[in-house]
Amino acid sequence: MLSFENQEVEFKQEYVADIRKEVIAFANASGGTILIGVRKDGTVIGVNDPDSVMLQVAGSLKDAIAPDIMPFVNIKTVEIEEKTVIEINVATGTNRPYYIREKGLKPSGVYVRKGSSSQPMTDDGIREMIIQNGIRSYESCRSMNQALTFEVFSAEMSKRNIPLGSSQMMTLKMIGEDNLYTNLALLLSDQCEVTTKVAIFQGTDKAIFRDRKEFSGSIIKQLDDVFQFIDLNNKTKASFSGLERIDKRDYPEEAVRESLLNSIVHRDYSFSGSNLINIYDDRMEFVSLGGLVSGLELDSIFLGVSQPRNPNLAAIFYLMMLIESYGTGIGKIQRAYKDFSKQPVFETAKGVFRVTLPNRNEMLNHTNLPKKRIVAVYRQPSSLTEKQLILEYVNKNKKITRKEAEAILNSGTTKAFKLLKELCTSGELQAIRSGKNTYYTSV
Repeated sequence: MLSFENQEVEFKQEYVADIRKEVIAFANASGGTILIGVRKDGTVIGVNDPDSVMLQVAGSLKDAIAPDIMPFVNIKTVEIEEKTVIEINVATGTNRPYYIREKGLKPSGVYVRKGSSSQPMTDDGIREMIIQNGIRSYESCRSMNQALTFEVFSAEMSKRNIPLGSSQMMTLKMIGEDNLYTNLALLLSDQCEVTTKVAIFQGTDKAIFRDRKEFSGSIIKQLDDVFQFIDLNNKTKASFSGLERIDKRDYPEEAVRESLLNSIVHRDYSFSGSNLINIYDDRMEFVSLGGLVSGLELDSIFLGVSQPRNPNLAAIFYLMMLIESYGTGIGKIQRAYKDFSKQPVFETAKGVFRVTLPNRNEMLNHTNLPKKRIVAVYRQPSSLTEKQLILEYVNKNKKITRKEAEAILNSGTTKAFKLLKELCTSGELQAIRSGKNTYYTSV
């Protein structure tokens, strides 16, 4: 009779498909030996057809376990107490964690040897093993989800006439040397686990929410969806310099675009959590997890130095012409605000990087510009009626449009049009019709 099972030895009375769990557990730990033909109490009973059993074991392990575990497994027969026993020697694998293919990289598919039993690993344990054994960046590590689809990403690549087959995915580092999807592929897939949260607040703090939305799906889809959502909330306000009307959006589109791209390309995806964008009345904040890459200081980025945390993701964005080259984004953001006294703010702390864009129209609202009038923030004096406000504006500016009337009255289209029509009926104004460019002047 043999001694009892332990950290390095497992007994099996007969072959069962579940033996793959023990093989995985040994390969993910310090290795070990499985003996088929031995009861749990150490009694040797042997096997009747050793050749057939060895074929079953080899076939089961080869087909059911990923990555390929066979280079670390040796199957042979040994004689113990004059009985034939199957001995399976398992060495520590170099491509850990190993897992049951049909279960995937999750606790139900990944096991490790603890004492005399094989235990499921936790999600955190699986991630830690991937990092420890790969000694690679997050985007290069094997994805824990291998059931990935790429409908959105494929469509975007197709628009740009860029092929996307298995060979291209390997070149782009979406498929690793083990022929399995990497975390880069996970980010670009329809099953991407990272989300982006956008919150719109009333005022200049987080006391009152106006709106909030969470975007999911491929990181490429999130990029487009988030930009469109911000664009809808990027208001346009009108100002006048003499007879010239000037429309200006709260935030320069290029600054928004570069800030959004920066928060996606340079964040540390090994941190769990969403990309965050906060919009206040006076500013917009882009918050990305991870901070600056180790060894890079904040002052360095203003000199054009760039060390992308996710170089493979950055390379794909470059291939798709979403970014031009490394180190140019900060400069573009700064140039978009070159004519304004208040500049974008770039901040870093442990594990976080934040870009803050000032609201350009809020800056103008608080600036004394005697030759310019910011119509969108006009406030009605209590001593004048609404009709008098319109007539006063026409008297000073020679004419008025419906849009300008809406801004002066702080009202909708219907009210402004009704009031202008009444002033025309009473003979105080006349309409100079020119399609969409209709305006109103004194009689």
